[in-house]
Amino acid sequence: MTKHLTGAQRRNYRTRNKLTLINRAGRPRLSVHRSNSQIYAQVIDDLQGITLASASTVETEMKEKLKSKKGATSTAATEVGKLLAERAKKAGVEEVQFDRGRFLYHGRIKALADGAREGGLKF
Repeated sequence: MTKHLTGAQRRNYRTRNKLTLINRAGRPRLSVHRSNSQIYAQVIDDLQGITLASASTVETEMKEKLKSKKGATSTAATEVGKLLAERAKKAGVEEVQFDRGRFLYHGRIKALADGAREGGLKF
């Protein structure tokens, strides 16, 4: 019996498997999820199975900062990236591996990555 996967699931598995093969140094993974109205990011230690830091446009701190009901903009993604980098540095993380999941490295995903770099994270 064959399990049928959607195109999004195949892309997600393919990206994750490449990261797993490359990640021999044990660096935490910066995982990004984007919906039509929000963006979420977290730094995950896969060896221990815990989330070290997270940030999203749903948080009240970000909503006050953005003064927008919708977090689906590139500027919002940049701010989330900066906030995540700040929280990751507090947790002692300097280098991460960027996991874009099934999303193309373009638009809001790229803006979040650039914001995290501005905040001091190294990919």
